[in-house]
Amino acid sequence: MAIRIIKDRISRKELREIADERFGDLVKAAIDIRQEIIALGAELHADAQVELIEKEESSTEDIWGINLYPAEKDDALVEFDSMINLKPAFGNRTRGVDDESTRGKIREIVNRIVTD
Repeated sequence: MAIRIIKDRISRKELREIADERFGDLVKAAIDIRQEIIALGAELHADAQVELIEKEESSTEDIWGINLYPAEKDDALVEFDSMINLKPAFGNRTRGVDDESTRGKIREIVNRIVTD
């Protein structure tokens, strides 16, 4: 399955199909919070990150790794857990997203892009 870069919208149904092809209940994604785009369907968050860097000229500083759970609603839809989030030079020292405003921006983008 190829990595898909979503710039506009994706339905939960399409997200569930991507989940079924890989991990069953989740979709690994990398999100560029500056350009407000998401790369979906990679086996590793790092692969989605590379896709954004190479095809969309994204910056590592702007990309965060998340897991999307298409069967879930609200805050449970997004999980902040990825090795690509370890960015000590940018103040993030965990696999999560330490900054609340960045988490809020990620949720805002996901909620706009993922439709019912």
